[in-house]
Amino acid sequence: MKTFETIDISGDAGINAYGETVEDVFVNAAIGMYSLITDLNGIKEMKEVQVKAESHSLEGLIVSWLNELVFLFDAFGFVGKRIIIKTFGDYRITAVVRGEDFDPDRHERRLLIKAATYHQLSIAEEKGLWTARVIFDI
Repeated sequence: MKTFETIDISGDAGINAYGETVEDVFVNAAIGMYSLITDLNGIKEMKEVQVKAESHSLEGLIVSWLNELVFLFDAFGFVGKRIIIKTFGDYRITAVVRGEDFDPDRHERRLLIKAATYHQLSIAEEKGLWTARVIFDI
């Protein structure tokens, strides 16, 4: 099963993420977003960052989650490669993200993501498969 695919949106970028569980979708959405930023094959797991997000809905949670990761990239240049969810429930997520700081001499620069948006946002389970669609402002 593929974990995510990129979708072409005029003027923006997006992903469809897939998983057997809602937690898998959150992980795969994050990895998909990071793949829009750089080639993850060049990222090493040299650093570990704790990430928390919360909201009032599942849709809001995935946007908050991805925007926390965007903030870490914008503020510190941190790019994640592996994500381990520690707690998930009640529209809250805590996770450990392993990766490294972006180095323009070693890492390919792809898109500069400003934010995950609510535009065309969806997250749902159907026949045992979770899917999420997220559009990013670039």
